[in-house]
Amino acid sequence: MPSRPKTSPDRTQPLRLPTPSAAAGAHVPLAARVRPRNLSEFQGQEHLVGERGALRLMVERRHLVSMVLWGPPGVGKTTLARLLADAVRAPFATLSAVMSGVADVRAIIASARESIEGGGSSTILFIDEIHRFNKAQQDALLPQVEDGTITLIGATTENPYFEVNSALLSRLRVFRLEPLTDQQVAAVVRAAMEDERGLRAGVELGQQALDHLVAISGGDARAALNVLEAAVAFARGRDADPGEPVRPTLEQIETAAQERVLAYDRAGDGHYDTVSAFIKSMRGNDPDGALYWLATMVAAGEDPRFIARRVIISASEDVGNADPRALQVAVAAAHALDWVGLPEAQYALAQATAYVASAPKSNRAGAAYWAAMGDVQARGSLPVPMHLRSGTWRERRDHGIGLGYVYPHDYEGADVEQQYLPDALVGRRYYEPSDQGMELQIGARLDRLQAARREASERGRSQRAAASSGKDDAMGVAGRVMRQREERKRALAERERREAGG
Repeated sequence: MPSRPKTSPDRTQPLRLPTPSAAAGAHVPLAARVRPRNLSEFQGQEHLVGERGALRLMVERRHLVSMVLWGPPGVGKTTLARLLADAVRAPFATLSAVMSGVADVRAIIASARESIEGGGSSTILFIDEIHRFNKAQQDALLPQVEDGTITLIGATTENPYFEVNSALLSRLRVFRLEPLTDQQVAAVVRAAMEDERGLRAGVELGQQALDHLVAISGGDARAALNVLEAAVAFARGRDADPGEPVRPTLEQIETAAQERVLAYDRAGDGHYDTVSAFIKSMRGNDPDGALYWLATMVAAGEDPRFIARRVIISASEDVGNADPRALQVAVAAAHALDWVGLPEAQYALAQATAYVASAPKSNRAGAAYWAAMGDVQARGSLPVPMHLRSGTWRERRDHGIGLGYVYPHDYEGADVEQQYLPDALVGRRYYEPSDQGMELQIGARLDRLQAARREASERGRSQRAAASSGKDDAMGVAGRVMRQREERKRALAERERREAGG
């Protein structure tokens, strides 16, 4: 890259953005030809470039800080970086993280130092897709960002808090750009049809075709302009009269688009935001919203097993014991997915999604578990009470282990007052059933059991069931059967040894 002149830049004229020549214009995409030339032409991001926006205030003070512009495709990150440099009349250099390496960064840094030594200002270095720079490449920027040799503007569609290393991120301000509204995309399209750099006069787009073009763009101005340019080429054709206006039809817009532009990235924010909306819709008892976000994920190519896992988690986390069948339905949908795959498994996913979203909700089981986990973390693994320990062997019982355990089936309601928590947690209650769905019945049963225990305690004894549970007899029979099996095995082994020796 040629070095910049050491003379101070001319402050009397604004820095002009490169404009394609007439010869080259035909080969430059429409979206690049009609980039805004100043902030007044820029659409969207009012929270940043509006009257009280942070970037507008920086421009007014002619001082930019190093920053990351974070947002979805087609919202003007590259254009905004160029406009900021133009507005503060600073030298501007650009790199693509996909095509550039450390050597390119060092060359620009050297040029920036020459500019400063010659009396110039700090160079604005714009790096597109900065999240694709590896750690070594990002580290190469640190000293120059720190001492102001360069003012770094990075652009990324990925969450910079995950993709940009913390040392560099601590020196940058992060500005979030939002998808354009339908009105803003429509304004961009109309300007492209009228701008002398764009399609110029002679292109007319009906309201229905315009509305469809805006709708399929998903807030992405570049996508809208690319579809418009292709539709105009279809409408113009080879035999079109040059004097007649070009009127792309709704069908030609659909042909140019082929399919709706989905603002979804399985590895980026689109993934996390959409699945968040899916989960929150199920939790919020809105099957319509849940089914919409389900369809969005499937259409965008999301792994259906990931979707099934989220439904299973919601069935347990959000529905819980208010409707235990929700977990069964969710797991069955996952099994159906394994058996039949897509596209047929979409029915199972939709069924499970609608069921979980419509089911009564309770997070009490999960909350109870995490409360218990909190006690484990705070107190460690407390000793098991003696009567709850395994007393299978006589030697253990001789030491009092397992003695005192009371078999609940020997008592009315298969329940008897008995300590189950560690000594240090006696009286602690984790699970408090809600009044939703099946959990209402669970709570009522636990209340009845507690009342019966209190009543038995007041009488000073527990009521024994009318008939024995038969546990002792069953265990005796089981013991005799196992002993007989062992004796037969030993006899068979002895006979085989004798036959082998004979």
